[in-house]
Amino acid sequence: MKTKNIALCAGGFTGEYEVSINSAKNIAANLNPEKYTVYTILINRDRWFYESANGPVDVDKSDFSIILNGAKVKFDFAFITIHGTPGEDGKLQGYLDMLGIPYNTCDATTSAITMNKAYTKALVEGIHGLHTARSTRLFRDDMHDVAGIAATLKFPLFVKANNGGSSVGMSKVHNAAGLPDALKKAFHEDDQVLVEEFIQGREFSRGVARLDGKIVVLPASEIISKTEFFDYEAKYTAGASEEITPADLPTEKNDEIAEILTEIYLRLNCKGMVRIDFILPEATGDFYFIEVNTTPGQSDASLIPQQVRAAGMDLSEFYGALVEGAL
Repeated sequence: MKTKNIALCAGGFTGEYEVSINSAKNIAANLNPEKYTVYTILINRDRWFYESANGPVDVDKSDFSIILNGAKVKFDFAFITIHGTPGEDGKLQGYLDMLGIPYNTCDATTSAITMNKAYTKALVEGIHGLHTARSTRLFRDDMHDVAGIAATLKFPLFVKANNGGSSVGMSKVHNAAGLPDALKKAFHEDDQVLVEEFIQGREFSRGVARLDGKIVVLPASEIISKTEFFDYEAKYTAGASEEITPADLPTEKNDEIAEILTEIYLRLNCKGMVRIDFILPEATGDFYFIEVNTTPGQSDASLIPQQVRAAGMDLSEFYGALVEGAL
């Protein structure tokens, strides 16, 4: 049987480059070699290339192909695992759409929208059972009225890049005096910044995927950070956080959350696999939406692989279903 050529797109233009490389290694190890021939395509600002046994081979961007041993290799499918731009914000998806190459993620429009935290919150408002923290969005070129923010929103506040990932540039601010430095840090990452009220509660993350034509909600993971909040350090430093999969939640609450997550997936026109982060305040148990991640981490220890295993599924089967579903 002839295998399908898979371009496993990794790297990207952000500080999450190495995270993406680790994701790609685990995906490559779990794509069935009897069905797929995997070529890891590294994408950075200067170059797109495949690291062959004889050295790097540049990608021909006119048709997304490479030349190996004198023969052109064209790809049947692109498996995108770039965290941040250009693989999470719709840019790479738009390019692949123009070439007619299918891929595993949300389309260009949904990818672009969900990368923008403020736009995403506006779109999911009104879903039954879903709540969002009060917030304000700031633009780099605007005047930043610290006193106005302090008077409008209740401390503590999270200040974060509106289009960022992995909590890069995020700060937790306890009073007005801390806002200027937090804004400067966030604007270093993005031209838009979201200032959001802190919601005290248990933090969770849960994958949602369309498999064999059906929307499947994976078991929840609870994240217990040993730092003040689940920032980049807590996510990627061994021992800085504890992740419990499956999370300890009553069956009724699990089912209620699954319904909300399914509605989010449909409302945003998601495709393939996404991960949705949320908080459950201990006092009320209400669902507070945080964000949607359309290219979640896929290293062996990442949340989605944990959840796939907790659901009794095989990673190879899971990734294969994503490929076949998109094809």
